[in-house]
Amino acid sequence: MTSESNEEVRTRMTDFDAAGSTLDISACASEPIHIPGAIQPHGLLLVADPGTLKVVAGAGRLEGRLDPDWLGRSLADLLDQPIAPVVAELAAGTAVVVLDPVHGVGETFDATAQRSGEWLVVELEPAPAQTHSSKRLLSLTAVSSAFDRTVDLRALCQAAATAFRKLTGFDRIMVYRFLDNDAGTVVAEDQVPELGSFLNHHFPASDIPAQARALYVRNQVRVIPDVDYVPAPVRPGAGWGTLDMSDIGLRSVSPVHVQYLRNMEVKASASISIVKDGSLWGLIACHHREPRQLSYETRLACSALAADLSRQIRAKDDAEMYRQRIRLRSHEDVIVGHLGNMSSLDAFLANSGDELCRMLRADGFAAVQKTDLYLAGKCPEEEDVRAVARWVTKRAVASPFFSNNLASEYPEAKAYQDRVSGLLAVTMSTDVPTILMWFRAEQLETVKWAGNPHKAVVAGSILPLTPRASFDAWSELVEGRSEAWSLGEVEAANRLQRKMFEVQQAHRLRALNHELIATIADKESLLEQKDYLVKEVNHRVQNSLQLVSSFLRIQSNAIGNDVVTVQLDEAQRRLSAVALVHRRLYSGDQAQTIDLARYLDDLCTDMKGAMGAEWSALISTDFSPVLVTTERAVNIGLILTELVINANKYAYAGKPGPLAIILDQQRNNLRLVVADQGVGKVTARVGFGTRMLNAMVKTLAGTIEEANNAPGLRTTLTAPVQRPAAVK
Repeated sequence: MTSESNEEVRTRMTDFDAAGSTLDISACASEPIHIPGAIQPHGLLLVADPGTLKVVAGAGRLEGRLDPDWLGRSLADLLDQPIAPVVAELAAGTAVVVLDPVHGVGETFDATAQRSGEWLVVELEPAPAQTHSSKRLLSLTAVSSAFDRTVDLRALCQAAATAFRKLTGFDRIMVYRFLDNDAGTVVAEDQVPELGSFLNHHFPASDIPAQARALYVRNQVRVIPDVDYVPAPVRPGAGWGTLDMSDIGLRSVSPVHVQYLRNMEVKASASISIVKDGSLWGLIACHHREPRQLSYETRLACSALAADLSRQIRAKDDAEMYRQRIRLRSHEDVIVGHLGNMSSLDAFLANSGDELCRMLRADGFAAVQKTDLYLAGKCPEEEDVRAVARWVTKRAVASPFFSNNLASEYPEAKAYQDRVSGLLAVTMSTDVPTILMWFRAEQLETVKWAGNPHKAVVAGSILPLTPRASFDAWSELVEGRSEAWSLGEVEAANRLQRKMFEVQQAHRLRALNHELIATIADKESLLEQKDYLVKEVNHRVQNSLQLVSSFLRIQSNAIGNDVVTVQLDEAQRRLSAVALVHRRLYSGDQAQTIDLARYLDDLCTDMKGAMGAEWSALISTDFSPVLVTTERAVNIGLILTELVINANKYAYAGKPGPLAIILDQQRNNLRLVVADQGVGKVTARVGFGTRMLNAMVKTLAGTIEEANNAPGLRTTLTAPVQRPAAVK
C-alpha cells in the first residue's frame, strides 16, 4: 500500500541484526516528512517574500524551463500577472489561489499560490495540451448519480474504483479502508487484467503511519508521476530545509516510500484521501506500471469525486445504522412488553433469556443477581460466569463494558474463548446489583495480508533499513475474537438496563403505595381539618387588613391636612404590599415560596391604580421570574413600595414622570432597580421611610445603591435569593 514516510520501517517492529542484538528503529518515527527540502522535478517551485513579492528561493529546472534570471525577480514580472490581489485573497483566508497559466520556455504551466508559514509559495506544473472541463463535469455528474444508485457500501466502493480508474487512466485503483487498529484493507479494486489482485488483502498500520495519515487529511491529492525521480532541492543555500511543505503537491517523498513502490513494481502513484467527518476514512490508491502525470485539472476532478464519495459513504453508514436501530427498537418493544407482563424481575430474567440473545445477536446471555444466576444460550460454566460478573462489576458501573477480544483484557477467559470471546455487560444499580451480560462466541477469521506483516523490516549489521520486498498473499488465522459490538447494540443494552431498572422500581413503588394508602386515608381527615383552619385564619387576616386599609382611607379623606393625607396614603400602600403577598401565598400551590415577578407585577398594578392614570401610563416594568421565600417577598415588596413613594414625592415634585422598574437574577443574587428621570438625589433623607428601608435591606442581607441615572436617580437593591445562614 502507499506511504509517505520511512517512518513505517521503525514503527512496524523491532528486529534483530545478524549478531542477535536488538536493532533500535524508533528514530525514523520522528522523520519530518513535511519538510523534505526538495520537490519532485516534474514541476517548479517559487518562494517569495509576501512583503516585497520578490523571489527568494526556488526548486526545479527554473533556468531552463522558466527564466534564467528568476532569483530576486518580482513575482508579478516573472509570472506576467498581478500578484497583489492573490496576496490579499490568501490573507483573507483562502487556502490556495489558482493563477493564470504561466508561459515558460517552450511550455505552459498550471500555477497555484499558497502561504507556507511566512512565505508565499507558487507551484508550477506542466499544463495539458487541451482541457476537458465541460466533458469532465458531465462525467462527474453521471458518476455521482451512479453512486446514488448503489445498494450498499461495498457496491459504492466498487463503483468508485471503476470511476477513478476511468478518470485517471491508472493501471490499478484500490479503495483502501482504515480499520479500528489503523491497519487497512482493500474493499474494492479495478485493474488491468494482467495485474494481480489485492482485493480483501490487509496492510499493516505501519504501511501508512500516523505522520503520513495526518498529511493525507491536509493534502488530499498526492501524485508521484515517476518513482525514479531525482529530488530537486530548494535553493540557493541549505537553509530551506525547514520550509513547511505539508500542503505543497510537489513535495518530495521519503526514499523509503519510493523503494516501497518499487518493491510493488509501481512506476507512478497517486493517492486521493477519503475524509469522513474530518477523519481519514480511507484512500483511493492509484498505481501505474509506467510513469504517469495527473494534471491539476484532473486532480481537482479527483478531489471533487472523492468528496462526493465521502458524502455517499456517510449516507450509507447512516442508513445502515438507522436500519439496525429500527431492528433493535422492534426487539426492545417485544422485550419491554414481556417485562411489563411479568410479576417480578426474577420471573422476567428466568423466561426471557432467549429473546435477549436474539435482540443483540448474542450466543449467550447471563444475569447475576447476588446469589441468583440466570443463563440462556451458549455460556461458560456457572462459576466462570460468576467470576466474569465480579470482574466486570468495577468496569460497567457508569457505562457499558464491551469487548470483542475478552481474553486480551481478562486473561482467564482464554480457557473458554471458543464459547466467549465477545462480552457486552451493563450493571443495574439497586440495593441488590444486577449484572446483565451478553456473550459472543469466537469467530475464527483467516486474514489475507499483502506480505507477511511480521517480517516487514529487513535489517542487518551492515544493511540499511528497507521496506518489505514481498507483497505475495500471506494468510494469518485470527483467534480469540468475536464479531464486534456496534454502537447501536451498546446503546440498546444500556436502554434495556434503564427500562428494567424503571420496571423494578415501579414494582417496588406499587408495594410501597399499597402500604401507604391506609396511612394516607387516616391522615386525609386531619388535613381537611387543617385546611379549614388555615382558610379561616386567612379569611380573618384578609378582613383585618382590609378593615385597617379602609380606616386609613377614611381618615385620609377626612383629615383635611395634606401632609397627614400623604403619610396615610403611604401607610395604606405599605399595608397593600403586605396584604398582596398574603393573598398570593394562600392562593398559590406553594406555601413556602412565591414567584417574586408575579407578586411585584400585581403590586405595581395596585400602585398604578392608586397613583392615577397619568402615573400608570408612565410606569414601565421588566420582571424576570425569581423564586423567593414569602418572608423575603414581603420585605422586597415593601422596599419597592417605598422606592416608588420616594419617586412619586421627590423625582418630579409630585407630578407624573417616567419610572422604570426592573427585576432580574444574576447567579445567586436578585437585583431590583427603580430608575426615574427626575431631579436626582438632592439631600440625604432620614425620615421614617428611609429608616424602614434600611432596616428591611439589612434583614435581606443585601445592599442598596443610588446612582446618577443621567438624568434622574437610579436605585438598585441587590440581595441573595435565599437568606444566608448567618442572617437566620
